[in-house]
Amino acid sequence: MTNTLDAPDTPNGPGRPARPVTAAELPGLRRRTSAVLMASQILGGLGVPIGIALAPVLATEVSGSEALSGLAPTASVTGTALLSLPLAALMTSRGRRPGLVLAYLIGALGAGLVVLATVVESFPLLLLGMAGFGAGSSANLQARFAAADLVEPDRRGRAISTVIWATTIGSVLGPNIAAPVGRVFRGTAISEKAGPFFFAAGIFLLAALVVWVLLRPDPLLTARALAPRDGELPAGRSLRAGIAAVRASARARLALVTVTVSHTAMVSIMVMTPVDLGHHGAGLQLIGLVISGHIAGMYAFSPVMGWLSDRFGRLTVIGLAVGLLSCAALLAGTAGADHGQTAAGLFVLGLGWSAGLVSGSALLTDSVPQAARAAVQGLSDLTMNTAAGIGGMIAGVVVARASYGWLNVVGACLLLPMAALALRRALARPAARTGTAASATAPAPTSPGASAAPASDT
Repeated sequence: MTNTLDAPDTPNGPGRPARPVTAAELPGLRRRTSAVLMASQILGGLGVPIGIALAPVLATEVSGSEALSGLAPTASVTGTALLSLPLAALMTSRGRRPGLVLAYLIGALGAGLVVLATVVESFPLLLLGMAGFGAGSSANLQARFAAADLVEPDRRGRAISTVIWATTIGSVLGPNIAAPVGRVFRGTAISEKAGPFFFAAGIFLLAALVVWVLLRPDPLLTARALAPRDGELPAGRSLRAGIAAVRASARARLALVTVTVSHTAMVSIMVMTPVDLGHHGAGLQLIGLVISGHIAGMYAFSPVMGWLSDRFGRLTVIGLAVGLLSCAALLAGTAGADHGQTAAGLFVLGLGWSAGLVSGSALLTDSVPQAARAAVQGLSDLTMNTAAGIGGMIAGVVVARASYGWLNVVGACLLLPMAALALRRALARPAARTGTAASATAPAPTSPGASAAPASDT
């Protein structure tokens, strides 16, 4: 097989040979790809958290009902989910670059609609805008898979976590600049709470420009050109192709449950925290600080989670995620008016999400063939964001009719199937190792398109 860089798309399909790539060129290409993705993540990180911090507050303000406050962040998560498969199909056909650019452009349009909705006081338009705004999250989530396209299997956790970490810079700053940016619009038709969305629209447009100009050659098309052809499944873009690949692998099923449960538990608790803080006298500045701490937990320590995942195995970090998310629910659910304890709970909640997302994403990529990965990754984002969208919608009702404490109890209960599957996999592992002892000494695959050995989840 001749290793080749990808060429522009042609009528015969993407990833056609352009010129040979040598072993000396590949490390530089990996570094360049990682740097561009990190830059886009920093920008996207500035925009997305604005919606996290302000969407429930805007929903209450525009609708006049606190019970509807959870619908705005739910609309954002739903938009992220609905776009997952179309973006995965586009990336499979044309590469990562056009898919990421389109996602950022839709996010910018959504942010503009949110601003317009607050001016005309239209709650349906606000929900439509938040759904489009969710495309910014789609781009940030898909970037983690783009980071893994060209790396060796035993470094995927670190590659994914490095790009996730880059979001820290923008994500910590985003909620804290919301109030100053909002004050710029004081005295105008745009409210102070909607003004930051205008800023987010510009940030998403800049992120789209960075990806379009600099993410060349396309990492997915390059990885496909480098992947071994023998025994590889036909490329699939559909939901059916993703489901078939997941059904064929127990490890892929565990990975899918891990990212889905981790994300759903985190979103369900996080989206209602600003409302609960408001009940206990917290202002916009304090809410921004708490959300910043939460996002720091999500992203700042992701390289640690990636290193742990590669060094000690995916299962170990999945177990860590269960423990951290359970601890977070206990802290936040019993905090009451103690804002410091709420902040601590949200920080640990972010750590648990990071552990689950990094380990689950790495395990998912390990577990399916190169040709099926884009479809499976789209299925993963569809599933996790659909579940989180439902969780966010129910969260508002739970808090309105019961309490924020009970919401955290429900969030902790969501972890049970994830813990059960991980335990089952851990108990089955010794038998699998015994049965494959002879193959354990075989060299690990080094091609970026190859799957890791079955023991990589241990």
